[in-house]
Amino acid sequence: MPLEIALDVDAEKAIQQHLIDPEICIRCNTCEASCPVGAITHDDRNYVVDADQCNSCMACIAPCPTGSIDNWRTVARASAYSVSEQFRWDALPPERTPEPPSAGTARADAARAEFSAGSALGSNASRVPYGATIAPWSAAHPYTNLYGPKAAARFVTATVAGNVRVTAVGHDYDTHHVVLDFGAMPFPVLEGQSIGIVPGGLDASGRPHHARQYSIASPRNGERPGYNNLSLTVKRVLEDHQGRPVRGVASNYLCDLQVGDQVQVTGPFGSSFLMPNHPRSNIVMICTGTGSAPMRAMTEWRRRLRAGGKFEPGTLMLFFGARSKEELPYFGPLQSLPTDFIDINFAFSRGPGQPKRYVQDLMRERAADLGALLRDANTCLYVCGLKSMEDGVVLALRDVAQQAGLHWDTVAASLNAEGRLHLETY
Repeated sequence: MPLEIALDVDAEKAIQQHLIDPEICIRCNTCEASCPVGAITHDDRNYVVDADQCNSCMACIAPCPTGSIDNWRTVARASAYSVSEQFRWDALPPERTPEPPSAGTARADAARAEFSAGSALGSNASRVPYGATIAPWSAAHPYTNLYGPKAAARFVTATVAGNVRVTAVGHDYDTHHVVLDFGAMPFPVLEGQSIGIVPGGLDASGRPHHARQYSIASPRNGERPGYNNLSLTVKRVLEDHQGRPVRGVASNYLCDLQVGDQVQVTGPFGSSFLMPNHPRSNIVMICTGTGSAPMRAMTEWRRRLRAGGKFEPGTLMLFFGARSKEELPYFGPLQSLPTDFIDINFAFSRGPGQPKRYVQDLMRERAADLGALLRDANTCLYVCGLKSMEDGVVLALRDVAQQAGLHWDTVAASLNAEGRLHLETY
């Protein structure tokens, strides 16, 4: 059945309109990045879905860490919620009374089902869905959505216990390590999870800010072991992706916090980007900038396990990219880690008098070692950073697999199905 039937305005009177719940959304950009048809967009407040573009392929559903993406309304095509309407929402509108489904609606639903069933191999073949949506088999059980608009408590209050700069002094790469203490309130987290931060104050329209997502940079037993705390890695945003001046609401709020200040937190979120816990498991971490946050958490947990002497770790390998060493968070502490504990590879793209080098270049240089790890079913790979790095990293993994005599499609399918290749880019 041709897809045009599902998009034929004259043939259908009612549609299942896909909407995003602005109360739950933590503005992580996962949905927009995973949409293969460009139906999702955002402004400085909301993420929205264009009904004229959405084909109900469901590619955005599984990656969403909060479930805010999985909302639907049966509406008449002519009265579908516009993008401009959705931008103004603070909450989803009440359900409308739908019109009885017509024959056109039934044909449209059938066409969407047909499209969804074939999307991975058919019309969306140009966007292969790399990246697992399940955790490794030995990952610890995560707790999610303990605090938020749909939970018993809308948020938990944390106190700032520390705020230090973790990059060298520079006007455009001010990155902070922020420690939050939860006192007596339970807030269990795992490496790879994230939280939502509600910035203080009001936006330009006089409305409270929505929560923004930040990955946790500390291990499960806290930034300081034995205390109910965690840490974040936050870069102060002073320009957008086009280089235009802009002051990021949440990042500047966090970077400017003082010890003793209180912060509203939602979450935790995330149930798949989790590290393996079984002995001799290997972890390959590939990141840029503040994408280092979950990698720092995993590395520190492995370091603490090693210090305890009761865990037999496998290989720990890190590929870390930045424009220069001055812009690379935690550059100093990373230098002090033992080489027999972690294999660190730095890529700098703006070094003075040096050719540009990216993480994928280093991966190809280490193809022999990476190839051996790809052969091992105990290996998990984690990618975190800017969206622009994702394709380069996946292509590098393909080249490494082929050089090792492996069939990349087979390897990638196994990595996805077993929760061993995780992509978290933004």
